Amino acid sequence: MGFTGPLKYSKWKIKIAALRMYTSCVEKTDFEEFFLRCQMPDTFNSWFLITLLHVWMCLVRMKQEGRTGKYMCRIIVHFMWEDVEQRGRVMGVNSYILKKNMALMTNNFYAAILGYDEGILSDDHGLAAALWRTFFNQKCEDPRQLELLVEYVRKQMQYLDSMNGEDLLLTGEVRWRPLVEKNPQSILKPHAPTYNDEGL
Repeated sequence: MGFTGPLKYSKWKIKIAALRMYTSCVEKTDFEEFFLRCQMPDTFNSWFLITLLHVWMCLVRMKQEGRTGKYMCRIIVHFMWEDVEQRGRVMGVNSYILKKNMALMTNNFYAAILGYDEGILSDDHGLAAALWRTFFNQKCEDPRQLELLVEYVRKQMQYLDSMNGEDLLLTGEVRWRPLVEKNPQSILKPHAPTYNDEGL
């Protein structure tokens, strides 16, 4: 996992872009809509499951950008764990319990990534099974919720794939489609982000 060779852009530029991309997962996602439509409780665990899904979609997209994209993936995950730990502290979680929970969440994270990776390469039934196991924790009684989430992941991945890889490496700016489209025809190619010579 060492990244000693040359990258396409400087590490600090990639780190800034990675932080922006992670931030987009937690600040540009409509958590309330997920809580409502997927009948999830408004808890730290639900927040983590929704964040994990969006981080995973970013990782899938950035892995397509070669060595530099893979390095960016590593940094995104680093920022995610920093944020999870910070939020736990802010919520007043006991440090011993937080450490124990972090270890459990780490295991769940890598299991989820593997499951989602298999699901996205499979048909809709395979993806639905992965989402049922991980996102819904095997507790989804309404097939419409699963259908909605499968559709969301598929359209979101298509949307991310349409974004320019160089722009993503330099800016990290990602916008998310709504969980439910008001107008299904509105899924168009995104506008290219603007940035200066430093990639900021």
